[in-house]
Amino acid sequence: MKQATRARYWLSEGLVSKLVSKTNAISADQRGVAAIEFGIFAIFLSATLANVADVSIYIYQRMQVENATQVAAQAALKTCSSNLPATTNCPGLLAAMQQALQSTSLGTSVTLVTGSPSEGYYCINASSALQYVGDVSSKPADCTAAGTPALQPGDYIQVQTTFTYKSLFAGLSVASTFPTPINRTAMLRLG
Repeated sequence: MKQATRARYWLSEGLVSKLVSKTNAISADQRGVAAIEFGIFAIFLSATLANVADVSIYIYQRMQVENATQVAAQAALKTCSSNLPATTNCPGLLAAMQQALQSTSLGTSVTLVTGSPSEGYYCINASSALQYVGDVSSKPADCTAAGTPALQPGDYIQVQTTFTYKSLFAGLSVASTFPTPINRTAMLRLG
């Protein structure tokens, strides 16, 4: 009986030693570790690159909307400077502004906000800021309303545009949390 117990002990000891030696061999084997490390690193790298790309596209499109808004205001000046007030006396105003708006890489995606353009008379107040002093239907004689009666009011046009930004990597990129639509405003003195 002692021999049977010894045989079982040797058998289990032999299995344990074989298992330990195999485990040591596996843990010492370094093949494939670089591939696993690269796979983990690639996940973080791709998430970072997606964020950089999405934020860059957002910034570029925001700049294009701002450019389109300013170009539309300049088109109003170019087209209607001799027909002031432009919103009432210049029939080609909206067509010129629409064409200018669509001149950027965003094309027809940039649109005028409802009620834009608006026009009015403004004066510089004591704080050197523009202050609204009258509608285009009734031009004030001077800038008394702004506290600077020695100055004459200027005819200003205000252009407001909008563009809806769509994130390329929604849910993955921080750019999907940025404000959309992108709204921009430009003011320009016409006369």
